[in-house]
Amino acid sequence: MFTKSMSNLPKLIVLFCVALMMNTSCSSAKNQQEENEKVNNNEAFPVESEIKKDSMKNNTKVLISTTLGDITIILYEETPQHRDNFIKLVNENYYDGVLFHRIIKEFMIQTGDPDSKNAKPNVQLGMGGPGYTTPAEFVPSLYHKRGAVAAARTGDQINPKKASSGSQFYIVDGRKWTTVELNQIAAQTGKQFSPEQIETYTTIGGVPFLDADYTVFGEVISGMEVVDKIASQPKDRFDRPTADIKILSTKIINE
Repeated sequence: MFTKSMSNLPKLIVLFCVALMMNTSCSSAKNQQEENEKVNNNEAFPVESEIKKDSMKNNTKVLISTTLGDITIILYEETPQHRDNFIKLVNENYYDGVLFHRIIKEFMIQTGDPDSKNAKPNVQLGMGGPGYTTPAEFVPSLYHKRGAVAAARTGDQINPKKASSGSQFYIVDGRKWTTVELNQIAAQTGKQFSPEQIETYTTIGGVPFLDADYTVFGEVISGMEVVDKIASQPKDRFDRPTADIKILSTKIINE
């Protein structure tokens, strides 16, 4: 999906940002209330050091069992509203039976739409939710590295405060970026990348142009091979897998 061509980079940023967007073409104020997912770039990203792994030992762990394998994530203490909301939904079994309704290799896999349960084939999904949003919690040290867990949302035109969907989230698949590409993203968007971010994006990968526009509230600690497998599945024109990939269950494995 990604090309290394620098001349195509601006178009790619727009393309993949739109791919994360909730389908708002048929939406109204009513739909804004439901769920939220989109991408925009206009705030500078402050420079701060990355969270250290030893500070994560007390973070809540969640086991996400899917039809293609298990993914374990941690929920960051630095984003308490997103953490508490996610724990609430897990305890309510909200995600059981929900599909991964949008997948793009080297970008992300998206899920959390309750309308995807028992959805018919070839139907565009991504509008459902619990009927509320979660206020944005942007933390400079939490960014879109490979394996990051972040909240989807509606676009800035109807959601200027960048509030998150109440339930929809995505896991970053991502790719590695060159320093030249990162510099171009910074020039185009006004974002600033710390030395640690640059090191991460050039060696591990991620999706740097989403930083400070979507709330990152967790990360994968095991099961990235499952994320890669999901991202690589055949899909339709809506980026929905042609064969359903479900969340079978979610479970808190420590609190």
